[in-house]
Amino acid sequence: MSYTEHAYDYVDHGGTAESSRQLGWPEHQVIKTLVMEDERGAPLIILMHGDRQVSTKNLARAIGVKSVQPCKPEVAQRHSGYLVGGTSPFGTRKAVPVYVEASVLALDRILINGGRRGFLVGIAPEVLTGPLGAHPVQCAL
Repeated sequence: MSYTEHAYDYVDHGGTAESSRQLGWPEHQVIKTLVMEDERGAPLIILMHGDRQVSTKNLARAIGVKSVQPCKPEVAQRHSGYLVGGTSPFGTRKAVPVYVEASVLALDRILINGGRRGFLVGIAPEVLTGPLGAHPVQCAL
C-alpha cells in the first residue's frame, strides 16, 4: 500500500485545523485519533474527521457499552504509547479496539498521524478497515 509523508510545524492545541492549514488539505480529510475509555476504563480509539466531533452517546450505543468518555492525556499516553498530539492508531503499546467514523471510508485519501507530533501520513482509508482492522461506526455530531 502506498503512503505519503507530510511534515508540518506542530503547534500546541493547534489540532487538525493547524495541520490542515499548513499542509493545504481540507480539515475534513485530516483524521484525528482520539483515545477514549468505556465505563469500566477499557481503552478504545475512535478515528474522526478533523472538522467533526464525536457523539460519545452514539459511540457507546454503536459499540454496545454504557458510556464512553475521552481519556485524560496521561492515561491516553499510557494506553497508546504516544504523546498526545502525536497519537497514531498504528503500533499502539497495547492492542486496543479501533473504530472509524463510517463517512471517513468514503474519502479518496486521508491524512492521519504517523506517530509523532508534526508528522502525518497520507493513505487510502481502506487501510483503516483492512490492515488496521478498524470497525466502522456512525458517531459524528
